Amino acid sequence: MKGLLLRLSALDADAATAVRVIAHFEALLGGALDPVTLTRSTAGLAGCAAGLELPDGRAARFAPDGAALAGAPAHVSGRVDLEPAGRVWLERPGAPGPFDELVLEWMAIAARVLAGRPRPTRTPRAADPALVELVLSGREAVEDRARALRLLGLEPGTPLRVIAVAADAAAGPGTDTGASRSADAGVEAVALLGRGALRGTVRVARVGSLGAVLVQRRDGASGGPGASGGQAVPGGQTASGSRPGGTASPAVELRAAMRERVRERSAARRPAPGTRVGIGSEADPLDAHASWAQARSALRFAVAGAPEEAVADHDELGPLVLLADIPVERLRAQADVRRLGELGEPAHGERGGPTTGQARPGGELLAALAAFCRTGSLRQAAAELHLHHSSVAARLSHVEKELGWRLRDPQDRFRAQLALYALRLAGNGDG
Repeated sequence: MKGLLLRLSALDADAATAVRVIAHFEALLGGALDPVTLTRSTAGLAGCAAGLELPDGRAARFAPDGAALAGAPAHVSGRVDLEPAGRVWLERPGAPGPFDELVLEWMAIAARVLAGRPRPTRTPRAADPALVELVLSGREAVEDRARALRLLGLEPGTPLRVIAVAADAAAGPGTDTGASRSADAGVEAVALLGRGALRGTVRVARVGSLGAVLVQRRDGASGGPGASGGQAVPGGQTASGSRPGGTASPAVELRAAMRERVRERSAARRPAPGTRVGIGSEADPLDAHASWAQARSALRFAVAGAPEEAVADHDELGPLVLLADIPVERLRAQADVRRLGELGEPAHGERGGPTTGQARPGGELLAALAAFCRTGSLRQAAAELHLHHSSVAARLSHVEKELGWRLRDPQDRFRAQLALYALRLAGNGDG
């Protein structure tokens, strides 16, 4: 681990810090864990006061210098609730730090172990970005790619999938959006997978502006939460997302992990993570570049928000992936796409749109339209958006009025869905 940290520190400071956070809590979980040790060490790691309350009433609160603190916290900068009761939190003055969410998620994992819940049996391993880039390159020699796979702990003869993760964090005034996004993507990938969300061997690194995840499973079982057991569905896949003779797509597991993160952040009154995920098809490890290209293509169809929309699987998209071959300029020029894009903009005369963290009125209209097109049901769309069905109906009525569609008509609903996909492709560019 120390050698990996030294290599990563020169290549990717964010990934190195993420590895250090995970290594810290892995060490705690491997030893004699108690509330005092967990809270004191977390405060030292985070550089700010930390606290813990367990369902059985045990509690602890420490300053970063190791001094015990009494009483209730005056300011909580971030927290994670423990079901059915209890919580962990940080007390950083001012805004939360860039790695506070990752620290809190792992502190919560350790706290759940203290409360008697089993710890995750699978955790991702942050990998050397240089090795991952070598595996994902189609230009390097086969023997070099095979060696990189072995150094990553992956088997050159066992199929794998590649996943692309983007972190679409809102940037404040004067912020370099591209830099913010690239700094967050690798960490967001680790945070999403930190609960052991994916079965199999998992390697994570930041590649360019994206988080790259290599997933290798050595059996054909589906294994994902809520997997259906492999019943056949149209398109040659099983209902769990696998193909005959192959392994299951991680889409089900990733959406479940994302729902859990959204639920916890909502309980803590924190904005939902702006995470998008694209999943490539299963491929020979020596052809991982093909799965990586598919993952980045699928990522363009994903939009931050509801897990069903935020995770896009290349296999699930089917022939829709052909839309990604259309030049962005042509997509933007298409009348339906252009009008839908205008509908998603801030209201005319609205100076700069709403403040960071607030949904734009246009964004709410598009979210309602996407949920209705996907579910085909007003009530299901309302349940997914946590709104009353009359609120969703009002938003859809506004969309119909502006675009001249009748969304109860299957043809118009298909047209709207196609326009939504094209709008995402036009906005997401190359991912």
